[in-house]
Formats: sequence, structure tokens, C-alpha cells
Amino acid sequence: MRSILVFVLFAGMLCWMMFSPIYKHVLIVRHAAIQQEVDYLLEVGANGDHGYIDAAMVAQSRQRLAVLGLRQDALRYEVSATDGSIATNAAVPLVRGTGLALTISYPYDGLFAIDRLIGLASPPEDARMRAFGLKMSEYVP
Repeated sequence: MRSILVFVLFAGMLCWMMFSPIYKHVLIVRHAAIQQEVDYLLEVGANGDHGYIDAAMVAQSRQRLAVLGLRQDALRYEVSATDGSIATNAAVPLVRGTGLALTISYPYDGLFAIDRLIGLASPPEDARMRAFGLKMSEYVP
């Protein structure tokens, strides 16, 4: 009986040591892709021609991230302005000097489930990785 217990514990540790680096890399790559998308959308949205991030830009962003393997329906976008005005309206772009903030979040999708095998606490099921950025609008009417 003791040998079976030792085998089960050893197998769990072995699985964790084999797959731990893999899922951590997946986590790092997903977060880097989301942060890169935030930076890109802010660069385009805050330039002198736009001053906003509208629904069409968000839809294109979802498609770009879907190519990398992220589920489009799980992505959440939050666009705001530092002065409280609406930052998604193309008819009223943010004027120069107003901050354009963007947050994209994505669920962890059970990436930490293997940690439970050795007793490590994993994040809650509803936890999400987030990428945030803030850029000043350069739009001049």
C-alpha cells in the first residue's frame, strides 16, 4: 500500500515538473500578445488621425488575437478617457492631451490546474490576465 502511495505522489510530481515550464510559457506568450495588441491599438487610436478606439478597431483586434489562438468571445475590452468622455465615438474624437486608456483581459483557462496536483493554490476560475495601456491623444481638430 505504501508503494502505491509513493508511486502516485511521484507520478504527480513528475507530471508537474514535466509540464510546468510548458504552461508557464503559454501564459507568458498569451500575456505578451495581449500587451502588444494594447500597445498597437493605442498607437493607432491616439494618433493624429483618430483620437478614439471604435468597435471596428476592436473587431479587427479580436481577429488578430484569434489568429494567435485566443478565443474571441473571451476577450474583454475596456476603453476609457482620462477626462471621463467617451473614447469610442469616432464623431467626437479625444482632443490632444486627453489620455486614452485601454485594458484587454483574457481568462487563464485552467492553465494552473496542474499546480493543484502538488498542492499549490491556483487563481480563481473567474480570474483574468490583464494588459493595460495609456496614451495621450494627438488628434487636433
